[in-house]
This record gives sequence, C-alpha cells and structure tokens, in this order.
Amino acid sequence: MTATLLPAGLYALCDDTLGVSLPVPEQARALVSGGARVIQVRLKRTSTRQAIAWIREVVGICHAAGTRCLVNDRVDWCLVGGADGVHLGDDDLPVDEARRLLGPTALIGATVRNGAQTIAAREQGADHVGMGPLFGTQSKQVDAPVLGLEAFAREVAASVLPVVGIGGITLERIASVAAAGAHAAAVLSDPLTADDVTARARALAVAFEKGRTAS
Repeated sequence: MTATLLPAGLYALCDDTLGVSLPVPEQARALVSGGARVIQVRLKRTSTRQAIAWIREVVGICHAAGTRCLVNDRVDWCLVGGADGVHLGDDDLPVDEARRLLGPTALIGATVRNGAQTIAAREQGADHVGMGPLFGTQSKQVDAPVLGLEAFAREVAASVLPVVGIGGITLERIASVAAAGAHAAAVLSDPLTADDVTARARALAVAFEKGRTAS
C-alpha cells in the first residue's frame, strides 16, 4: 500500500472523444478552476506525441493548483508525461506491474465491480479503486451491470480501499454518491458538455461536499 493518498472530492476526466470544443489542456484548466481535486487524462484518439505534450501541460496546470493528475490506461504515458499515477481497467497492464514500474508513491487506481475485486486490487498494489458503473452511461461501453446506490453503499462500507464512484454521475446524482460513502466521484460528460465548464465543475464539487457532510 502506497503512503500517497488520492484526494477526496471531485474527480474529473479530460477526454478526446466527446467532441467538445475545448482542447484537453483547457478542459483541465476549467475543471481545476472549478475545484476538481483529481484530473484523469483519458485519450483514445490522440497520437502518442500529442498525448505526451498534453499530459505534460495538464500536469503543470494541476500541480500549480495542488491537484493530482492521473493518466487513463497508459503507464508509459504516465511515466514520460510526469503524471502522479494511472487508472487501470480490466484490459490494461496489471496493477502489480504498474506498481513495479511507477514506484511506491504513485497513485494507482483500478476499476472494480465488487469487494472481492477490491481486495485483489489492494494485494496487487492499488491504493484506490473506481467502482461501478453506478448508473447507466453513454460515455463508455461497459460490459458490467449497473450497480446502483444501495449496492454501492454496501460495497463502500466494507471496502479495504478508498472508492471512487464511476459511471453516469451527474450534478443531480453526485450528492447521493457522496452520501453513500464515496471517497471521490468521477465525472466526464456532465461538466465538459456544459456551457460553462468551470461553473459546472464548481457546482459538482460543492454538491459532493454537501452530500459527504450530510451522510
């Protein structure tokens, strides 16, 4: 288990697949200005050279604000780009290999569906998990059943690692995710498709904190 802890609160993704007009670094700037504690850079259509350049820029934006920057899937891009860690899915490099490459202080999250997978992720070296999908989502094709808040709350209460809620989280839902015990809540399309990304991120961050304190 790493001594570095994932910040609690709004966990926002930058993305190259939504078709929004803001370039990825400007997405990050707007989200950080709105109070995102963690930025995950998720690039599926960007060339390696452009991805590295963007990651380095986003890392600078994040670190200037005291925000952590993770890279989705790509341990190599994390290393070269100087990010704080990675988030790994089912088909990515195994967590233990990522930990070996990134070292003991890197933030490493793993996608899980239940408590048994969370225990396995911890044993391999993850310091937090993303659990879901909590709700139906159009942002990513997910081959797993929707978990729902009730089951999510049970899993979080028994979890051996901090849990980031993932999947279909919106402004209308984020307070209930926090009240269910989530350490953080991951959002993608909700803020990035808003007319004012910073204002929407701020509203999400505030709603998360209200849900957390009310639980």
